[in-house]
Amino acid sequence: FAALKSVNESVKFPDRYFKNNVGSLENILNCIESEEVKGFVFSSSCTVYGQPDILPVTESSPFKKPESPYAETKQICEKIIEEFSVNSKKPSISLRYFNPVGAHESGLIGELPNGIPDNLVPFITQTAIGKREKLKVFGNDYMTKDGTPVRDYIHVVDLAEAHLSAVNRLMKDDADENYEFFNIGTGTGYTVLEVINSFERVNKIKLPYEIVGRREGDIESIFSDNKLSRCKLNWSAIRDLDQMMKSAWIWEKKLKESDS
Repeated sequence: FAALKSVNESVKFPDRYFKNNVGSLENILNCIESEEVKGFVFSSSCTVYGQPDILPVTESSPFKKPESPYAETKQICEKIIEEFSVNSKKPSISLRYFNPVGAHESGLIGELPNGIPDNLVPFITQTAIGKREKLKVFGNDYMTKDGTPVRDYIHVVDLAEAHLSAVNRLMKDDADENYEFFNIGTGTGYTVLEVINSFERVNKIKLPYEIVGRREGDIESIFSDNKLSRCKLNWSAIRDLDQMMKSAWIWEKKLKESDS
């Protein structure tokens, strides 16, 4: 959870990403190799697939050329963990996150980026609350239904539950292999404009936004096949896009209340 995670930032500062994400992982694995640790759960990313040839993406989809230094660090880290798990006989699981969004329904836990948000949903909520003048949509000339990029958005609480399922699998010695990896997504792709429309509809707010040029490091479209996660982890996402947008807005409003 201490990894750097901004695709856009990684393009600007690749050395920082390799040093932190790869170097820190190696330190952690060195520490747990001699300790009584049953296994290791890694926060990986769907970016390891690059721009896939076939959608939805399955766990058997090959790693493509990474579109950003961030994606490359996740590919490297997975390879390091696989070797560690085989050599140390400590089972490990990589969870390939798709796009975590939303907040806990209480509004007490959520996402608070440093500076200008790099991800879509916090930029949406900060624009809606008045922290940002206008939301930027990066590109509308992709080969998608409305020209904006497609992503598989997953509620952060569903993601947390996936982690619990992975830990339980290791604790119960249920893993089939020393190293396993699973897609953690909903299996449904939404365009940027569909996410904006969902937010506006469920929260009854009109968002000011503008279309700007594409952003370096972004891929066109990706969403998951999560059959393996359902079968092996006994997990599936249960919260839909509207719930994600509602919870994110509750969190943003709570933040404003705490600041005032």
